[in-house]
Amino acid sequence: MKQPATLLLTFLFSLGMLVKLDAQSHIGVGAKPVKGAKVYLDGTAKMLHENWTYWDGPRLSAKLPVKWPIVPDPHGKGTVVSSKDPDPNAAKGLYGSADLVTKEKFRDFRAHVEFLVAEPAGNSGVYLQNRYEIQVLDGDSTTHGMAAIINEHAAPYSAYNGTGKWNAYDITFRAARFKDGKLIEQPRVTVYFNGKKIHKNQPIMQVWGGPNSGLDGGNDGGKGITDTPGGLKLQSEGHDVLYRNVWIKKLDLKNADTNF
Repeated sequence: MKQPATLLLTFLFSLGMLVKLDAQSHIGVGAKPVKGAKVYLDGTAKMLHENWTYWDGPRLSAKLPVKWPIVPDPHGKGTVVSSKDPDPNAAKGLYGSADLVTKEKFRDFRAHVEFLVAEPAGNSGVYLQNRYEIQVLDGDSTTHGMAAIINEHAAPYSAYNGTGKWNAYDITFRAARFKDGKLIEQPRVTVYFNGKKIHKNQPIMQVWGGPNSGLDGGNDGGKGITDTPGGLKLQSEGHDVLYRNVWIKKLDLKNADTNF
């Protein structure tokens, strides 16, 4: 018969394993939404049109309603959404011409996004607050490549599952902080790529890509960040990049720490 201390240790170990397994169920491909999160994209047309719209940036040329195609999931049941917008008014995939952004806007948040790059060199991007891009670019491992905090921090390319396979970003983001209208704390982000932590509480220094890329891109060369909330944006670059299982939970992070 086990002694009480041994039984307690066994119980605590089992409890710890259950907590760990529950945490893992919310990270990676197929992750379940955390408590309090809202699903914004499940691969259906209904949810696409309820929660998303074209970003009304300087280069917008696609016309509502949103025309991102609904296509069969190549690796499972149901449907997913393709970023290859067929709108004849869109500028052949030129970024900013047919980007999708959530109708709801965010400050701090936890997000999960699953994507599949259908062909080599496929290009898209996940924009936090419609400002800061976590890159989606097959074949590139630089600071402009796959899973990079664009132009600032590269990611280990080995975490990428490759073309034709589903991948997942799990993100906790803390917005920039201001006092009396002045920036006092840079935005920060922690990112898991297919369950591997690739960016830990990383400050983001600016918005890249100019006014056609996202909010504040045209302010002081991207350094003029404002405190206007922004949506989660998915970029259309004329490539067939599929998206599914996008969920977001609003947060209020008091400290400059996004690690999870």
